[in-house]
Amino acid sequence: ALRHRLGWRQRDLGERVGVSQGEISLFERGRIEGMPIRTVRRILGGVDAELVLLVRWRGGDLDRLVDAAHARLGEEFARLLVAEGWEVAPEVSYSIYGERGSIDLLAWHAATSSLMVVEIKSEITSIEATFRKHDEKERLAAQIAKERFGWNAAITARLLVLPEHRTIRRQTEDKAALFGRVYPMRNVAVRRWLRSPVHAMSGMLFLPETNAGRDVRTRLVRKRVRAPNPGSATRHWRPRADRISHDTSLVRDRRDGQAGRTGEVDRQAGTAGGGDAGSARPDG
Repeated sequence: ALRHRLGWRQRDLGERVGVSQGEISLFERGRIEGMPIRTVRRILGGVDAELVLLVRWRGGDLDRLVDAAHARLGEEFARLLVAEGWEVAPEVSYSIYGERGSIDLLAWHAATSSLMVVEIKSEITSIEATFRKHDEKERLAAQIAKERFGWNAAITARLLVLPEHRTIRRQTEDKAALFGRVYPMRNVAVRRWLRSPVHAMSGMLFLPETNAGRDVRTRLVRKRVRAPNPGSATRHWRPRADRISHDTSLVRDRRDGQAGRTGEVDRQAGTAGGGDAGSARPDG
């Protein structure tokens, strides 16, 4: 439908994105089982569309796990804000001129009339979407705060809160130029600003592990599954209690049997040795 809307043939689209007409045909008929994801992305990109992959696990339990980590991170930071004298409104939804969404934490500092839009991310899935949506929320925040809470903001700031974890650190370091331009203020400077928000701010804060937030860190730790050691079962095997006496009697019987056979062999050897001694006569 998108190709037809643009007035292109399959060959036209293929030439634009660098794939064959046959692959375009397979794609449009839904036969993409053996097609690389990069090819699917290129075809969709040619008609100004994007591929969005959705992972489901046990009927949505994966979403609940991510939501739980997000909620714990937000709760921990909300406590930090309250301790610094901020008022906090969680999950503030909005719908203004077709722009819809929800602000994770909308924070108000009454002493300085400062408003802060806090975006909580337990993981980063799309950098571009994070930047774009956070910018939208900051742009609409003053209107939302005034209409919903009667807060007249003189200063509007935005803050991206992330968990202190090496994987997320690596993601931000890989795109350091982008993150530095959008969120120039970082940890120490952000905490100083939270105590005295006297000017606009756009920053990023890594929330370290605390007793209250330890579960967030635990959830994010990457776990590795190792192959079992073939000899581990033998090395750690212990006999069951109800088999110990039975096994002991078997060992004793085996030992008795071996002893009996050994004695019989010795007797036969003695008899044979005695016969030889009797038949032998001294010389002379």
